[in-house]
Amino acid sequence: MPWMGIQDLWTFIIAVLVFLALPGPGTFTLLTATGRGGVRGGYTALAGLLLGDQILMWLAVAGVAALLKANPVVFHAVQYLGAAYLVWVGISLLREPREGAQPGGIRLQPGHYFRQAILVSLLNPKAIIFYMAFLPLFIDPVRHQGLVTFAALAGLIFILSVAYCSLLIGVGNLLRRRIIQHPRVGTWLKRVAGVFLIGFGVRLGVSG
Repeated sequence: MPWMGIQDLWTFIIAVLVFLALPGPGTFTLLTATGRGGVRGGYTALAGLLLGDQILMWLAVAGVAALLKANPVVFHAVQYLGAAYLVWVGISLLREPREGAQPGGIRLQPGHYFRQAILVSLLNPKAIIFYMAFLPLFIDPVRHQGLVTFAALAGLIFILSVAYCSLLIGVGNLLRRRIIQHPRVGTWLKRVAGVFLIGFGVRLGVSG
């Protein structure tokens, strides 16, 4: 039974955690801020990342909500496209060259972590496309509760992000050395995430 109009709830939670574990600009922004400003710097950057992410997510929600209201049949088609998108992202991660795992340096000025973290988040327009493809996969078009369902999805992403990023902040210096100085760690994380995403896409496509 879908919870608050969300179907495959546990798959959604695992998928969000997999995406959070992927090394990316937000991850390295958080780790860099923690390494330079300690726990306070890390949480300041986290607040900026969360705010930027929520802005992008609700922009995507507006588009998904309009689509769901306008044409449920097209919405089902978008769900299949979203499942295919997850598979494509997974395959891309598996095929990414090892050299691509080396992250670029994140330049943060002390005392400005919040503002810079927001910019890192907002200057990633692909996030809107991702949310437009990802969120419909977990919305039951029959039992959804409109804004309540979207708020529940956004709230779960927020809670999982805070929990996971708090772990990163707690061991920030160690993780920063392991991932930034040893790109093979990032490469293997992407390989594992790629396998999970392909599995999620296939499972959600078949169940849809």
